[in-house]
Amino acid sequence: MERETLLALAREAALHAHCPFSHFRVGAALVAGDQTFVGVNIEVSSYGLTLCAERSALAAALSVGAGPITQVAVACIDAPPQAPLDERTPCGACRQWLSDLAPEAQVYIDGIEHDFTVQELLPHAFRL
Repeated sequence: MERETLLALAREAALHAHCPFSHFRVGAALVAGDQTFVGVNIEVSSYGLTLCAERSALAAALSVGAGPITQVAVACIDAPPQAPLDERTPCGACRQWLSDLAPEAQVYIDGIEHDFTVQELLPHAFRL
């Protein structure tokens, strides 16, 4: 799928984020096999139990047996246009999920022109 098409899906998904505490909407879209899946961040009052958009999309794809995951797009639609890379990229937990579940995926970050490999995002990932 085209990079911009997948990023547009991530931005659209972010509109459905449930983030009453941070007010920071994030959407993710991914390609798994010949299917596309989206996810959003979902916050609850016990903040540590919040589900990130990336993990939400990965869980949706894996729940139906789709794969392999080849592309992942992430959009933080409330990040200011001048926000640096570290305010747009997946958190550590999501990077580990990507490392385990989509190790060969190309990762697109909305607002950043460079495409990433999972290894670039998490160069020294934990492995069993």
